[in-house]
Amino acid sequence: MVENSPSPVPERAIYGFVLYLGSQFGFFLYCLWAFVPEEWLHSVGLTYWPQKYWALAVPIYLLVALLISLVLLFGVNLSITAPLDSVDNITDVYARGQSKETCQKGGIPRIKDFSISDVNKMFYLSPKLQKEPVEVGFG
Repeated sequence: MVENSPSPVPERAIYGFVLYLGSQFGFFLYCLWAFVPEEWLHSVGLTYWPQKYWALAVPIYLLVALLISLVLLFGVNLSITAPLDSVDNITDVYARGQSKETCQKGGIPRIKDFSISDVNKMFYLSPKLQKEPVEVGFG
């Protein structure tokens, strides 16, 4: 029976070490190809290499693709967020009827839902315009 353990089994540790060595070797070859002049590579007999342009182009393309994907991720998340007056923001009766018991001093308070109107008052309404104080505590 296999145990679920955070410590790696010997096979997994060996695979990780081989992957580490392979990535180090690949990075060494990349640096060798990027920095050594082509005449030296041709004199050793290594003639079929990509152009030096790709030594800079591929990492820059990957970085730009990562940045574009992050911007798209934030944009998609913002576009699918429900507006403040949406029906999806209404909570049910169980969330509204939570107990108001106070927790012990130094204890962890119970989980509680804040209504969207209280959150909007707390974040977006200036203290001068608030008619009643907003309860922020967990009690």
